[in-house]
Amino acid sequence: MIVIIDYGMGNLGSIQNMLRKVGAKVVISGKPDVIASADKLILPGVGSFDNGMSKLKELGLLTVLHQKVVAEKTPILGICLGMQLMTKSSEEGLTKGLGWINADTVRFTFSSNVYRVPHMGWNTIAAVRQSKLMSDLGDEPRFYFAHSYHVRCSDDAVVLARTTYAHEFISAIEHQNIAGVQFHPEKSHKYGMQLLSN
Repeated sequence: MIVIIDYGMGNLGSIQNMLRKVGAKVVISGKPDVIASADKLILPGVGSFDNGMSKLKELGLLTVLHQKVVAEKTPILGICLGMQLMTKSSEEGLTKGLGWINADTVRFTFSSNVYRVPHMGWNTIAAVRQSKLMSDLGDEPRFYFAHSYHVRCSDDAVVLARTTYAHEFISAIEHQNIAGVQFHPEKSHKYGMQLLSN
């Protein structure tokens, strides 16, 4: 069973619907006991870094998440803010992140006004290594993005895909059981459906 973690931040229904379309058994829950029983987890997220970490703490989810992800090695996919929360910190706030990935979250900065923040709309991703998550996506897969911050990894081995918006940034990560995507597969039609199926 896949559990989509409900901490009040994310397109939960859209993710659930997409997963059901590909035949997955999935529930939405913010209850520690339900999360503890999951075979796989999805950490969605729309909003600010500090607020996201505060919500996880308020709901008493930090302990069960660390147990599942770090100790039990349960597969987890972070989406957008969910991926950013897996890092150590963010320029968006002062709260420490989950720290599962040796990375930080930084704001887009551009030298010209040609590129706007946030980065919004469709863009392609380029996988930098093979992964089950990225399989069968075809040539130049396109996904929907909506973000002002992006992940900067200390270890290139964690990087799974890159995207260009004025400059290259990391659009997907994967380390052992932990994966994250900066884009929104639940809004990305056939490409998102394939990725969630993977």
